[in-house]
Amino acid sequence: MPAANKIRARLTLLAAVALLWLAAWWLLPQFLSLQMLAAHDDTVRTWCRQHTAVALGILFAGYTTVTAASIPAAALMTMAAGWLFGFWSAFVVISFASTLGATCAFLISRSLLRDAMLARYGHQQQKLLLSVERNGAAVVLLLRLVPTIPFFLVNILLALSPIRLRTFWWASQLGMLPGTAVFVAAGASLPSLKTLESQGTAGVLNWQTLTAFLALGCLPISFRLLFNRKIGETTAH
Repeated sequence: MPAANKIRARLTLLAAVALLWLAAWWLLPQFLSLQMLAAHDDTVRTWCRQHTAVALGILFAGYTTVTAASIPAAALMTMAAGWLFGFWSAFVVISFASTLGATCAFLISRSLLRDAMLARYGHQQQKLLLSVERNGAAVVLLLRLVPTIPFFLVNILLALSPIRLRTFWWASQLGMLPGTAVFVAAGASLPSLKTLESQGTAGVLNWQTLTAFLALGCLPISFRLLFNRKIGETTAH
């Protein structure tokens, strides 16, 4: 009976997550789409300034949902938030919202997928899992600093590991800060959301943002060198 109850609980959770995921994928693009915001950018920006607390609350909830549901819209949302709210307000809200969303995805993956994924792919990920077990926070920081690794994949991979939730939380928050800062700053420099809608991320490319993106790309390399050096010193001792 306990085993049957456990299976029933997992199936119920899986169904609820699937419904929420489908709702997020269907509803958010309709009500929080870049096209809609760009078509009324001045009106939306004025409303956000007049109702700052409510607008930031909507941003927090929407961004958390997008991150938790792994909807590929985080970069554009981050830049749009930078334009709507300015650097600091958008930076603080998105920093915590992205971490909360990632943590939700991590917990869902750990609850629903961990046993099955370990049984099927655990032997292929032994090196990563062992590395996380020994150097949990450093591995999370490294994975978060590499912009080419999708964050949803990081959430799933780390959910398979024995890393503690607290470590996952603070290391993810710290590791995502540089990328968040760069994208928010890029959005804050936009002349309008219409530029972002028509040109995409290319619309914010200038020497300042290119330099920032280059520095962001160098961060994981530098951190990896320090990480390898630390591992070497630990092994030597």
